[in-house]
Amino acid sequence: MADKARYELTMFYLNSRGLLRSQSGEGYVDTAIKILIAVVIGALLLAGLYALFGETVLPTLKKRIQDMFNYGG
Repeated sequence: MADKARYELTMFYLNSRGLLRSQSGEGYVDTAIKILIAVVIGALLLAGLYALFGETVLPTLKKRIQDMFNYGG
C-alpha cells in the first residue's frame, strides 16, 4: 500500500513539474486579446464600409433612381 502511494505521489510530482516547466499552450489572456483584436478590426471594417456607402454609393444610387423615375410624361 505504501508503494502504491509513493508511486502515485511520484507520478503526481513528475506530471506537475512537467506542466509547470512547459511553455507551450495558450492562456485565457491570449485568447481574450485575440478576440478583442478581431472585434476591433471588424468594427473598423464596418465603419469604413458605412462611410463608403453613406458618402459615395448611396447618393449616386439615389440620383440614378430619381433620374430613372423623373420623366416628363
